[in-house]
Amino acid sequence: MIETVCPVRLSLPIPPKEAKTTARNIAIITILFSLELLAGVFSFWAFLKKYSKYRDMARTFGLEYLPAGGPRIFSYAELKAATSDFSNIVWKGGYGVVYKGQLPDGRAIAVKRLKNISGGEAEFWAEVTIISRMHHLNLVCMWGFCADKEQRMLVYEYVSNGSLDKFLFPAHTNLNDNVTEDETDTNTTLLQPPRPLLDWNTRYRIALGVARAIAYLHEECLEWVLHCDIKPENILLEDDFCPKVSDFGLSKLTNKKDKVTMSKIRGTRGYMAPEWVIHREPITAKADVYSFGMVLLEIVSGQRNYLFQRDSTESEDWYFPKWAFEKVYIERSMEEIVDPRIIEGANDEAVERMVKTAIWCVQDRAELRPSMGKVAKMLEGTVEITEPAKPIIFCMPDEH
Repeated sequence: MIETVCPVRLSLPIPPKEAKTTARNIAIITILFSLELLAGVFSFWAFLKKYSKYRDMARTFGLEYLPAGGPRIFSYAELKAATSDFSNIVWKGGYGVVYKGQLPDGRAIAVKRLKNISGGEAEFWAEVTIISRMHHLNLVCMWGFCADKEQRMLVYEYVSNGSLDKFLFPAHTNLNDNVTEDETDTNTTLLQPPRPLLDWNTRYRIALGVARAIAYLHEECLEWVLHCDIKPENILLEDDFCPKVSDFGLSKLTNKKDKVTMSKIRGTRGYMAPEWVIHREPITAKADVYSFGMVLLEIVSGQRNYLFQRDSTESEDWYFPKWAFEKVYIERSMEEIVDPRIIEGANDEAVERMVKTAIWCVQDRAELRPSMGKVAKMLEGTVEITEPAKPIIFCMPDEH
């Protein structure tokens, strides 16, 4: 309504087109808003469902404790490309295959592809959660993993020199390892170029590095990490022979005062503590100490602990630690324990220290074994090594 100067009043009606346009716009906006609201509700529902799934998985396997920034989650396609369609096999065993690969940034990787994952899901996630939280010079570094559908793979730094056993033992002594109550797993390294002989100083550095790594797992973490499978095959060597402990598939996280009960015997013949094999007792960190003691004797002698007999007349109940004890403390013939290939360059004091430390580690009673922290100090020569008890004969039953 407009009033003019003249007494005439003009009435201007709203144009019909403008009214229709406004109503149509309101309808369109209402429809779009409703659709967006429905889409938002659906997306939120899908997110909650997915979050709930991964939250439950994280709680089950401890993934909520993984450190920020790692490990990386790889897709199956990424690892297939990195390993040239899984063509470069460097290790093959009952639990899976390890392939060498290369990431786009040029870093060499070792991809551990597990098989029979339906029966080993717990072992896979144990290794992911445990090793991704550990940082030590003498522990292998895990860069990521793949959990794509049925595929389960672990991605590690590639340790160029391979495992310690290839430098210590003749090729025909590859062990049948990972003994369980229902299977025996055979480790096979497919790429076996000639290995140089490890001199005494290198062997000593390897032993000390491994001892420090296990001491870190046992004593410097918020929770104890029991490795449960210490053996030469699980000790990898860099170009400079810096050792790195690997393969945490059987490892267990526990509080420092707790013991771990294993439902099955799972480990490696010749390295398993008697309380685990014979008595089926819950295990503690002292089981790793026993395994390390056996490895220590092998580093000194260059021989498998359960395949080696210097004298063909020795009885079937021959036991490596008992034999070593008699050579050191009864016959005073330390030189007979040392690998004959390096005996001329061996340091007598260091040999004695290593052998005596090893005998303490393989005591049949777990409570008599030293902690790994003390073992490292014994090897360093910073604590006195007293005379240990003579180890009793312990042989792993064959029925497993």
